[in-house]
Amino acid sequence: MYETVLSEITPDGIRTITLNRPASLNAMNRQLIGERALAIHEANADEPTQVIILTGAGRAFCAGDDLNEHIQPESEEAAREHILAIQRVTETICFGEKPVIGAINGWAVGGGFEWAINCDFPIWAESAKAFFPELKWGMFVTGGVTSLLPALVGLHAAREMMVFGERYDARTLLEKGVAWRVVPDDELMSEARTVARRLTALSQRSLRAMKRILNQSAVVDLKRSIELETEVTIESFLDPDTTRRIAEFSNVK
Repeated sequence: MYETVLSEITPDGIRTITLNRPASLNAMNRQLIGERALAIHEANADEPTQVIILTGAGRAFCAGDDLNEHIQPESEEAAREHILAIQRVTETICFGEKPVIGAINGWAVGGGFEWAINCDFPIWAESAKAFFPELKWGMFVTGGVTSLLPALVGLHAAREMMVFGERYDARTLLEKGVAWRVVPDDELMSEARTVARRLTALSQRSLRAMKRILNQSAVVDLKRSIELETEVTIESFLDPDTTRRIAEFSNVK
């Protein structure tokens, strides 16, 4: 059904959704973004699915925007359509009723880091690393992280992480409160499935209500943050300076 995403369910109601562009480190192109949102939306609507695990195939969870496919949008409408598609993934994770476990492997960069933060139970492999490169490229963060990240790590730490774009290993992210757990690489998926089975044993009605109320109470302005991020990111996508910075980065990689 999908070309860039795998979606598989076990008999006990655990659905694993895997980003599947390993040759590109699961970098985000339009097809992957759309299929990721659709896969999570359909998982939330699928009655047998009780818990969702998100992970990436190969050496990365998600390496962020696919810079090889970056083209400056021809219009504000085109830019808006693209950014709304990215934000739709966050909405399906954060506002979908079913709990989402992140099994974060390898690199989680930019939008990939944002999707990891969106997960209810983010489990990171020991070798995983993450950072926000957006400001260096003249772009802006999405995924509601302008609201979610300060709630997790505090305003000063969140500002540092998003502005300077420094790289963080999984243990540091655990200390900061971004990672929920860190496990050896070869235990990542087994740990995610163990947590998923614990969740399936609970009252699903109560579990879904807990997710909904926690997200509404802990991050009151999440929807507003997504709206504000969308407008600023549209501006950055339309700015020729962004295209220039990305081209320069791509030429020296």
